[in-house]
Amino acid sequence: MVLADLGSKLSLALRNMANHTVIDQEVLDAMLTDISRALLQADVNVQQVKQLRTNVKELVNFDNLASGINKRKLIESAIMKELCSMLDPGVAPFEPKKKRPNVIMFVGLQGAGKTTTCTKYAHMYKRKGWKVGLVCADTFRAGAFDQLKQNATKAKIPFYGSYTETDPSVIAGDGVAKFKQEGYEIIIVDTSGRHRQEGALFEEMEQIAQATEPDDIVFVMDSSIGQAAHDQAKAFKEKVKVGSCIITKLDGHAKGGGALSAVAATQAPIIHIGTGEHIDDFEDFEVKAFVSRLLGKGNIAGLMERMKEADVDLEGAEMMKRLASGQWTLRDMREQFQAVMKMGPLSNIMNSFPGMQGLDFRESSLRIKRWMTIMDSMTEGELDEPKVMSQSRVLRIARGSGYFPSEVIELLEQFKMMQTTMSKTMKMNKKHGKQTDVRNMDSHTVAQMMQRMNPQMLQHLGGVNGLDAMMREMEKEEKKLK
Repeated sequence: MVLADLGSKLSLALRNMANHTVIDQEVLDAMLTDISRALLQADVNVQQVKQLRTNVKELVNFDNLASGINKRKLIESAIMKELCSMLDPGVAPFEPKKKRPNVIMFVGLQGAGKTTTCTKYAHMYKRKGWKVGLVCADTFRAGAFDQLKQNATKAKIPFYGSYTETDPSVIAGDGVAKFKQEGYEIIIVDTSGRHRQEGALFEEMEQIAQATEPDDIVFVMDSSIGQAAHDQAKAFKEKVKVGSCIITKLDGHAKGGGALSAVAATQAPIIHIGTGEHIDDFEDFEVKAFVSRLLGKGNIAGLMERMKEADVDLEGAEMMKRLASGQWTLRDMREQFQAVMKMGPLSNIMNSFPGMQGLDFRESSLRIKRWMTIMDSMTEGELDEPKVMSQSRVLRIARGSGYFPSEVIELLEQFKMMQTTMSKTMKMNKKHGKQTDVRNMDSHTVAQMMQRMNPQMLQHLGGVNGLDAMMREMEKEEKKLK
């Protein structure tokens, strides 16, 4: 994600400031210069950057500071506050309500990724347990209905459209009425786009809006146009009641920061961001959490909330009993991987940890998927009793999964390492009278496991001390959820 480059520059500026023994006006000015340069390179508006500098200097006035105040924390807090105010329009987005139809209309220019975003949005709500339907009201672009049909079929989401009807407002009205009658809770209407702001596009949008009476109109914006996003969003908002925005293609363009800050200035809150082509490359946009991640501070509270939403078992009582008695199996390992995959893309999960911004977890994600496929080719007996593994079984599993025997052996070695590590932790906890719980692992044990998954992880966390601090924060956030 290109915004990771902005995040690494911002967090580097803060680290350089924190490394100084004495924090004075000169150090503050140098840090603000680094931050301003990073924001301007991300195409953030010059006036917004200038305003951020002025506001931070007003908040951190060295002449009026009381003795004993932690200047580093004060400066970090001021930067956080100003970045949040830059991205937050102060308007609450529309919240869909359960057990009633919520009609969401998507608008935007052609090529912004509306149809793909409609499917991602639908998939996200389907995963949360909502009854979702898609309506294709795009009759202008050749193949629009075929694209939505293909995407919806792949995501197993019901859809509606027509190859014969040419009036998009009729298709939209009929599709919404059909899904309402069938008790759907989220009804998404995909509309036509154009290359330029043509009068016909706005007229068509108004007709579809009248036919469907949407609860929310979502403006889909391509991040590559940078600061121009402000004028585009404003033009759409003047014609239809744009309630919120989604920024797409943030994984592939350096102007993403400009698009984010520009759209926020239109008083239409950003609700999601698209970070890739895959259906799961779609994130909720919450200003404080986003800025926290951008500055390398992570978002532990958001991670714990995501675990709760995905119904990940934080206690794992049954697994802990088996682990304590030395019976942790490949089936347990598979269940843990499944729980992680339910929470979304691995890169999104790992970027919620402090210091992980900018690390590439694609290889780790592919490795987990490979191991899941290999375990799917094992028999019930092999999953429950890994000791029965022999050379002939390894060869059979490799043939069944489509991977090399060496990759099956790699999985078995990883399993043994995790089993040994967790078993040692359980014994140590029992010896010291602690709760028999995998969450009571000491930092050195977790560090060894991290080193196996991605060698850069521990370094980005700030070593074992940084890992220890993160684990304490996770424990604190978990208690809040209880």
